[in-house]
Amino acid sequence: MHAEFWQTRWARSEIGFHLPEVNPYLQQYWPALGLPEGARVLVPLCGKSLDLAWLAGQGYQVVGVELAQRAVEDFFSEHGLEPQISEVGSFKLYRAGAVEIYCGDFFALTEQHLVGCSALYDRAALIALPGPMRERYAAHLAQVLPVGCRGLLVTLDYDQEQMDGPPFAVSEGEVQRLLAELWQIEPLACSDVLGENWRFLKRGLSRLDERVYRLTRQ
Repeated sequence: MHAEFWQTRWARSEIGFHLPEVNPYLQQYWPALGLPEGARVLVPLCGKSLDLAWLAGQGYQVVGVELAQRAVEDFFSEHGLEPQISEVGSFKLYRAGAVEIYCGDFFALTEQHLVGCSALYDRAALIALPGPMRERYAAHLAQVLPVGCRGLLVTLDYDQEQMDGPPFAVSEGEVQRLLAELWQIEPLACSDVLGENWRFLKRGLSRLDERVYRLTRQ
């Protein structure tokens, strides 16, 4: 996926992937990670997700990364926040309260941007990327996050022949292939959510499984 694709989606408000509520899996499974109060959490390809505000409300320091400036600006305006804006390398950094969002290319992120980061939340990043970019994404995550980092991964799985992504189908086997070498992976939940997603029914899917994993960087 090229940067222009996502910029265009946001510019046209074609953001069906944006959830109007906090992800229920996040609320259910995040507390069990046992992270200390104030832990720094990376949320890649974060958009304007309400999950950012929920994590901040639980006492965490939230570090989002998002390519589309429209999404970043919308997040802060919709929460009534006036961010401080600065240039950090190739990124434009927006910061207000416990939330900071790096506006720019995720793959330009370095360990220096994530000093002290001990947690990861991925609901919409891995499934937003086609196969070759998923390989690159997994490798980059392992490069910028430290051993001991804990987090949640939420994926979708369906017959990719029935629909073009994004969101792309990411099977449990692919999660293992991409991450098992450097992450401990614990499946937490699997639900057929096709009946709750009319957009995917209309596109001809016969199955839509949502899966949740607990990850620990080894």
